[in-house]
Amino acid sequence: MGAVTPTPTPAAGRAQTAGPAPAEGSAPAAGKAPKQDRSRATRQRLLEAAVSCLAERGWAGSTVSVVAERAGVSRGAAQHHFPTREDLFTAAVEYVAEERSTALRALFPQGATNRAAVVGALVDLYTGPLFRAALHLWVAASNEDQLGVRVTELEARVGRETHRIAVELLAADESVPGVRETVQGLLDMARGLGLANLLTDDAARRDRVVTQWASLLDGALDGGHD
Repeated sequence: MGAVTPTPTPAAGRAQTAGPAPAEGSAPAAGKAPKQDRSRATRQRLLEAAVSCLAERGWAGSTVSVVAERAGVSRGAAQHHFPTREDLFTAAVEYVAEERSTALRALFPQGATNRAAVVGALVDLYTGPLFRAALHLWVAASNEDQLGVRVTELEARVGRETHRIAVELLAADESVPGVRETVQGLLDMARGLGLANLLTDDAARRDRVVTQWASLLDGALDGGHD
């Protein structure tokens, strides 16, 4: 996953030594790979557990101990990867953002030709558990200055990336006046539906809104031509 930083592999030259030395020197390299794999797997479990805890328990109920227990690791192991609670949950939201971008791109590997499908996919990004988890962190960030700075920077980057993906999938020409604002309005609308979804799941109403927005986009992005 994009949120997991790959660990550099040992230099290839270590396995090239002539004579009997390779047999002696190869054991540490062979033993290191499983340890690295375990470290990456532990980090991944912690991120996924943090996302689930945020979505289900909110910020107040999502302590490092709770996340570690859910991930099946010790608190010490959790703090080895994420020294502070803020480190853990900002990494979790970054992981959420990358998962959302990956999921959106995966829906249209060859590009999208149906704007209604793109609008629906964007709305889905804001109505699932990943967005719910991010919301809880935003609320916490609004009351904690140190966390707020980190989350604000992260969300600014996430917002730019989501906007860029939306522009690509919608084949929107932002050199045309008003197009950029139209795309941004779509994302704001999707976010609003995500907020509404926290209280009640009104899928039928949401589907009608998606259909209407797709129709509006066709007119706005194509210059009103049929």
